[in-house]
Amino acid sequence: MSKLQTQTVLDVHHWNENLFSFRTSRDDAFRFANGHFVMIGLEVDGKPCLRAYSIASPNWAEHLEFFSIKVADGALTSRLQHLQPGDEVKIGTKPVGTLVLGDLKPGERLFLYSSGTGLAPFMSIIRDFEPYEQFEQVILVHSVRTKSDLAYHDYITQELPEHEYLGEMISNKLRYLPVVTRESFCVQTRIPEMISTGALTDVLGIEPLNTAEDRSMICGSMAMLHDTRIALEDCGFASSPSQGEQGDFVFERAFVER
Repeated sequence: MSKLQTQTVLDVHHWNENLFSFRTSRDDAFRFANGHFVMIGLEVDGKPCLRAYSIASPNWAEHLEFFSIKVADGALTSRLQHLQPGDEVKIGTKPVGTLVLGDLKPGERLFLYSSGTGLAPFMSIIRDFEPYEQFEQVILVHSVRTKSDLAYHDYITQELPEHEYLGEMISNKLRYLPVVTRESFCVQTRIPEMISTGALTDVLGIEPLNTAEDRSMICGSMAMLHDTRIALEDCGFASSPSQGEQGDFVFERAFVER
């Protein structure tokens, strides 16, 4: 296989003026772990313009799905946001990443901490059997600035529990906590503060965090990644030392400043 393949856009969904998602066809030979990212892009002036995007679809799906912001002057997103069904996009053939379940120690509760489009890899993870087979509870926390940024909200709360194969496990094990930071909302604070103060488990009505049972995955802006990692470390949790080694929590190392 070449380093890039060409896939066809199947559908596009605009969540609001700042966010959109799209689905493409998928090559039968394309394999990835839920939580991985891949390079995607378009031909611009005869050359591929590529950026790293987490894959939002589960690895068993026949299509690929991506979740993106819109940036008016962005080299790629200024063009991607105008995609239409039938258009072609370039997709890398080597998905990679450190945001995988295999690098977590065994536990009872899995916390998925996300902000903005950092929700994407967790949409892949919560739509697969693996997390529900490994953990008694899966808790997805999604922090955004405004209520309209809560992409996938209705899908998570209304459609997923009715899924033909996963519905029963999702209904019994998945908890979803939306957080809005810049508008009036039932939960209106940053994820790191919720962890540090204990407000997170108070809001959910569950036992406080403990290092023996709780495992976490983090994806979001660099500031969110940094602060959430510090909050977890202050609570006694240790990150996976490197790819292939288990820890109490994992994050996507490729997106973090070193």
